[in-house]
Amino acid sequence: MGDVRRARCGGAPMKAQQVHELGGPEALRSTEIPDPEPGPGQVVIDVRAAGVNFPDVLLAAGKYQTRPELPFTPGSEVAGEVTRVGAGVQGLEPGTRVAAFCGMGGYAEQAAVDAWRVFPIPDAMPYTDAAGFSVTYGTSYHGLVDKAGLVEGERLLVLGAAGGVGLTAVEIGRALGAEVIAAASTTEKLETCRSRGAAELIDYGAGDLREGLATTGGKVDVVYDPVGGDLAQTAVRSLRWGGRYLTVGYASGDIPKVGMNRLLITSGALHGVLWGEWAKRNPERNAANMRRLLDWYAEGRLVPHIDRTVAFHDASAALDVVMTRRAVGKVILIRD
Repeated sequence: MGDVRRARCGGAPMKAQQVHELGGPEALRSTEIPDPEPGPGQVVIDVRAAGVNFPDVLLAAGKYQTRPELPFTPGSEVAGEVTRVGAGVQGLEPGTRVAAFCGMGGYAEQAAVDAWRVFPIPDAMPYTDAAGFSVTYGTSYHGLVDKAGLVEGERLLVLGAAGGVGLTAVEIGRALGAEVIAAASTTEKLETCRSRGAAELIDYGAGDLREGLATTGGKVDVVYDPVGGDLAQTAVRSLRWGGRYLTVGYASGDIPKVGMNRLLITSGALHGVLWGEWAKRNPERNAANMRRLLDWYAEGRLVPHIDRTVAFHDASAALDVVMTRRAVGKVILIRD
């Protein structure tokens, strides 16, 4: 078993930001816990940066689909260097720079991760980009390609287009040759969407989504919705014949109730996009997706937008930014 360790001052236990009692961002607190050991098929990563995602907020509040036992360490995606390799792992050596979807445990100095969730990154890719890559790009690619089958020339409407997953959907839609309509709540957010390839912009903070759609050509082939709420009622009506609606999440806090007849009369389809579970069930297909995404990154076709970086010890502040939807793109925790 390979072993490359970073020595910490005095050999102290590693630090993690943990939830000991369910609540808001203030529920996080710094805790010393034992270093992880890699089990069979796992590697240990020295975490240099970790992505902050909306499900982290829900987990801390006890409102996610799963509720881990207390205390727990949130954080579903990390980037860093492999330090230890468990039995049976191939293709990952100590010292390899990687991005990983860890599911849990990312808000820590080290994380033990199943090897199928870990991907070597290009030499020129900074850890801040890599830490925010797996979940958002993986989710959007899976939704737009595996689920919706988005193709060149189709029209794609992205709701919450300036958020973490929203911006990646804009970029991937553009890379696939679709006409991307970005919908967001401020002109500032929409300008970021334009810089990432959106052809049309709708400010639903200043006006009605329906009116905005009417001025941008009306019907669309695919809706990418990580927001939910009232916007879904209008968006589902925008689908043209054979349209596909992707329900990705509910950042608005409201799970919409959409009339199924809208899908019936357009011969449309509703797809749930639960990338993490799909990747677990389809690791080889997910690995192929990630390789393509990392190739696109190396070619300059994908440019992660980092809203801000926050020190690990201030993780609660980072979580608050995401919870209140103040971020444009990704919020990244970095090691002090």
